[in-house]
Amino acid sequence: MASAKFLRRAAVAATLCAVALLAAFAGGARASPEEGCRKHVARITEYGAVGDGKRLNTAAFAKAVADLSKRADDGGAALVVPRGKWLTGPFNLTSHFTLFLDEGAEILASQDMKDWPLIAPLPSYGRGRDEPGPRYSNFISGSNLTDVIVTGRNGTINGQGQVWWDKYRAKKLKYTRGYLLELLYSNNILIYNVTFKDSPSWNLHPTYCTNVTISGVTILAPVHSANTDGIDPDSSSHVKIEDCYIVSGDDCIAVKSGWDQYGIEFNMPSQHILIRRLTCISPTSAMIALGSEMSGGIRDVRAEDNTAINTESAVRVKSGVGRGGFVKDIFVRGLSLHTMKWVFWMTGNYGQHPDNSSNPSAMPEVTGINYSDVFAENVTMAGRMEGIPDDPYTGICISNVTAKLAPHAKKVQWDCTNVKGVTSDVSPEPCPELEGEGKPCAFPEDELAIGPAELPKCSY
Repeated sequence: MASAKFLRRAAVAATLCAVALLAAFAGGARASPEEGCRKHVARITEYGAVGDGKRLNTAAFAKAVADLSKRADDGGAALVVPRGKWLTGPFNLTSHFTLFLDEGAEILASQDMKDWPLIAPLPSYGRGRDEPGPRYSNFISGSNLTDVIVTGRNGTINGQGQVWWDKYRAKKLKYTRGYLLELLYSNNILIYNVTFKDSPSWNLHPTYCTNVTISGVTILAPVHSANTDGIDPDSSSHVKIEDCYIVSGDDCIAVKSGWDQYGIEFNMPSQHILIRRLTCISPTSAMIALGSEMSGGIRDVRAEDNTAINTESAVRVKSGVGRGGFVKDIFVRGLSLHTMKWVFWMTGNYGQHPDNSSNPSAMPEVTGINYSDVFAENVTMAGRMEGIPDDPYTGICISNVTAKLAPHAKKVQWDCTNVKGVTSDVSPEPCPELEGEGKPCAFPEDELAIGPAELPKCSY
């Protein structure tokens, strides 16, 4: 019921905003900033854009954002993208700004790589994730911003990623692919009621950010597309992800915090993250991954009432020798899993490194991982739990779990090495490393204060 209420509230809010915007255009009215709306509103067509899916509108988007950025200190501004197909190269957002995609609006990313400039790698990664050196620009970017909203009436941001996936797999790219939306060093971010489709690589990548809310978002990519993670909070704090639907060629959500020695040196953990009422489809990856780039640390992640369908694993820990950092204080409850390869999967053998200077003595600390109230059906294997020799994953708690096996299920249902923990009311019977009788696993009672209590409602 909570999800239904959220969706109804979101629909009402989006409709009110749309009506208000139309009224503003018709009568020249201005928004009332105290009611949560932008004081200034403009359409992308006012800057010469044409929504025929053919004409390149990069200059129009750049001009619009530059012009509306001047209103940041005067009640902020909204850029409305109306119905149509709006082809453009990468563009930036600005502070106190709303990008509003109306019903039937689709922003199309240019497929000409000449339109994608090169930018510096992230300092917590030291290089591009695909290839050494710089990386291609992200499609929509922003840095050092505050109060940014991306929303609308379920319009679409389409990365048209097939050309990127093909070149990546053919090893014809010299640089790392850009992401569909990446915000750096920013705060007070709200993304809701919008669809992201066919990203060249990761979809949403809030990095070094605080107070991020992503609600009611749909993310779509072919299940065999290359590295199309859905939402990847990276070295970010106070992030809420709720009521999202993700179909992905990689992890639906991956919490990250930098790569090997670069993440260790940058030293910015991802923490205080809430993920609830997610629906994920990802046959070759996880519903929620913690890592593998986790060298700045990951802690206080809360995942509740999430659903995975035809997905490789549920909430997976990914790390390895050289990563350093930590994954701790992870709380998971209320999983509904349908057709899974593994219910529980922890990995300590990730071997990808940015370069040859990774420190083999940098060992990750993985402890305090709690799973409770899990129902799974059509399962191949209940648990594959692999820590690191001389660096075991500890403090694992698993309680109230039922995993119903598929006809082709493995004869041995648990494979555990270098892990320590306790279980309670778990079926099939867990491995000896986790057999100690435990109590129901912990889940914090306090509520993380992230984002607005309700979505903005506009009045003009």
